[in-house]
Amino acid sequence: MNTPIGDEFEAEVEAELELAEASDPVRAAARPASEWLFDPAEVEAEEIELRNLLGAAEELRAAPRSRGHRPGEGA
Repeated sequence: MNTPIGDEFEAEVEAELELAEASDPVRAAARPASEWLFDPAEVEAEEIELRNLLGAAEELRAAPRSRGHRPGEGA
């Protein structure tokens, strides 16, 4: 995943994660719901999804690719 496309993808995920973290859902949840610009629970869920996605991308980069094997076949 060291392709420019892979690097761009990870950079985009990291940027989205920074935005989610900066929104401070904990502080927003302390305010009345009528003042929310976003649902804090949705932001937390999105942050978890972004972290999982970033972790998967990093794992793909670190794992050597096996060639000539189809899913379900041995290594």
